[in-house]
Amino acid sequence: MKQSLLGGIAAVLIALPAAAPADTLREALQQAYQYNPTLNAARAGQRANDENVPLALANGRPNLNGTATYTEAVRRSPNSFTSPSRIGQAQLSLEVPLYQGGGVANGIRAAEARVEAGQEDLRTSEANLFTQVVAAYLDVISNRNIVELNSNQVRVLSTNFQATSDRFEIGDLTRTDVAQAEARLQLARSSLETAQAELVASEENYLRLVGAWPENLEPPPPLPDLPDAPATAENIAIDNNPQLAASRYRVEAARRDIDVAEASRLPRLSAFAQGNYNNYFGTLGSATAGAQFSQSETTANVGLRATVPIYQGGAPSARVRQSQARFGQAQETVVETERQVVATVRSAFARYQAALDVIDSSARAVEANELALEGTRAENSVGLRTILDILNAEQELLNSQVDLVSARRNAYVAGFNLLAAMGEAEAEDLGLDGGILYRSEDNYRRVRNIWFDWDDDPMPVTQSTRTVDNPERPVVTIGEN
Repeated sequence: MKQSLLGGIAAVLIALPAAAPADTLREALQQAYQYNPTLNAARAGQRANDENVPLALANGRPNLNGTATYTEAVRRSPNSFTSPSRIGQAQLSLEVPLYQGGGVANGIRAAEARVEAGQEDLRTSEANLFTQVVAAYLDVISNRNIVELNSNQVRVLSTNFQATSDRFEIGDLTRTDVAQAEARLQLARSSLETAQAELVASEENYLRLVGAWPENLEPPPPLPDLPDAPATAENIAIDNNPQLAASRYRVEAARRDIDVAEASRLPRLSAFAQGNYNNYFGTLGSATAGAQFSQSETTANVGLRATVPIYQGGAPSARVRQSQARFGQAQETVVETERQVVATVRSAFARYQAALDVIDSSARAVEANELALEGTRAENSVGLRTILDILNAEQELLNSQVDLVSARRNAYVAGFNLLAAMGEAEAEDLGLDGGILYRSEDNYRRVRNIWFDWDDDPMPVTQSTRTVDNPERPVVTIGEN
């Protein structure tokens, strides 16, 4: 069951210039998709992996070689009456493999399976990047909100401190009240400094992932409907998770490797053709008067060559045993990956559900603390509450507001992590079309059947944006200290 990601993200996206500000989540995801170096490096690695198939195919194709030599005899044996003093030789040889014990065919299938595994790894790289971008995007938004809440707390406590000091001057309050108000103000300023440092860290992380500074980030669109039970999410993940799919392809490749190893002890048969041309430059037979020799000659021969391994020092059986052990390793890795995927799905589902509950509880707590603060202030005005009671109520309200912001961030990130674990948070799920969707299978189809030895690609250039090339970090005003 494939669902488009985050409602509005599934819309057709417009290509962005390098290092352009991204104000929406879909723009941030798209920019990371185009310019993130980790993802671009993974794509380059997969293109290198694609070449293993044509390399395997080349083992079963004809080989044509030409050689040319020129030899000058600087000293000849006095008993050699016909040997030439100089000779030019040219040779053209063709060898066509006919049978290699099945090693070529199974090597091709192993390479194909590893290409498919690499394509699934690329899906994993995309999902991991998008998960990090979503978390970074939400971190910036939540940290900005927390900074604003702490800034407001500093302003409120500054006002309280001033009012407390004024009332102390007229003898309405004690020095203890003033000290309590000042202590809370200094703690609030300390919390604000910490929150601002966290905001800087989250913005730097956003820049690292997206390639541009965050500016006026809009709230993210709502998550799509997620499974209502962990078992449903598990079933989707077992079918769609790219890490699990990659491990299964590697099992197939490892099984083919056993057949390749077994082929090393089987007979091999090839056809060959060879043509030779020799030119003696008039020096053949010159030591014998009256002798007539042809000063050039051309020969050709064709045939079959069979190679039957008889004893190779035990190397073939060692290669077979080694391949069998790696096959067993690959099988165990499938189980390990399945365990990890199931654990990730269950934990993400639990975190998402818990975060939703925390959102509900925190929202109620904010409402209750707002009423409590209002009541405490009213009661203080008639002498029923102390300054400390007001300070405590203000701190409780701040704590619940921060908890609400954090819970909303955690719920969104956990929901996206659940989508990623189910294999539904990659490029196609994001709707990254409009000319920028990278399809690794296109490169594989392009290179698979290239025969020509000189069919190179242009030298690659860096696609990703560099942090040092970004302009100065824009100043985002978030309240006053």
